[in-house]
Amino acid sequence: MTELRDRAVSGAIVINHRQAETRVRLVGAIDSALRQQASDSMGLALMGGTPVVLDASEATFVDSSGVAFVIQLAGAMREAGIDLSLYDPEGVLRATLDLVGLAGLVKTAQA
Repeated sequence: MTELRDRAVSGAIVINHRQAETRVRLVGAIDSALRQQASDSMGLALMGGTPVVLDASEATFVDSSGVAFVIQLAGAMREAGIDLSLYDPEGVLRATLDLVGLAGLVKTAQA
């Protein structure tokens, strides 16, 4: 597990490489304070070379910076030919994507 966390912020992006997938976990508030973590996380997710699950089950808030991260992650995965899916049982990220007209950007993952 690779965790990129800055104690001064209220959120984090955590990368878990597994044999069959890479899980990108959004924890807490996903906002502009995580800009560097988001950039670093994208590279780490690509390095796994396995399908990526964007896990928003621990996200409590997503602002426009968080949406930008998802857009960039989706584009990077598409260019690399890596499948990306969203696990969001609480619907925090899905609701935000719906609000800005990006509901179809990432397919829904099973648990």
